[in-house]
Amino acid sequence: MKNKKRKTEKQENFWRKNYSLSWKYIKESKSYLLFILLLFLFSFVIALFYQPPEIVEIIKKFIEELLRETQGLNTWQMIIFILDNNLKSSFIALILGIFLGIFPVITAFSNGYILGFVAEKVVKVEGGFVLWRLFPHGIFEFPAIILALALGVKFGMFWFSKEKKKEFLIRLENSLRVFLFVILPLLIIAAIIEGILITLLG
Repeated sequence: MKNKKRKTEKQENFWRKNYSLSWKYIKESKSYLLFILLLFLFSFVIALFYQPPEIVEIIKKFIEELLRETQGLNTWQMIIFILDNNLKSSFIALILGIFLGIFPVITAFSNGYILGFVAEKVVKVEGGFVLWRLFPHGIFEFPAIILALALGVKFGMFWFSKEKKKEFLIRLENSLRVFLFVILPLLIIAAIIEGILITLLG
């Protein structure tokens, strides 16, 4: 009985410790979070006013492909599809931040632009109120993606540290911890909410 209690306490301490360390690292990364958020919003605004035909065509093809892939999926399949896509994109963006943070910066800008483009088209057809219907879709996904991109940029800044190897390992460990204990749960919740809403509302 005592052994079982100790095991439970160890497990609780493990989760509590890693969760606490994750949020500590997030707080230390505020400047990177702000940078990515501003970049995302900047590209979002640009998309509202500047839409070159070449870029429009690329985005349309991307959306058409996405619709083809999700056509006919039931709720469970939709949840898995959304979770798989978000996990892959956020993890890749975080890890590829190793190259001076360039990849997550490009990802933040392109995602902001695509979202701005879609928002502008939807508002034209259905009015501004429709954006409130989209809010539940991103309430958990958006913070998770922004966090992954910000940590990706921070990860890549280890090149400018005096002790590069040591800083690389510290940032890698902390980034992976945040991914597992914060980003992953947020993306799971987001996928469940979005999957249900998409299949119910269409």
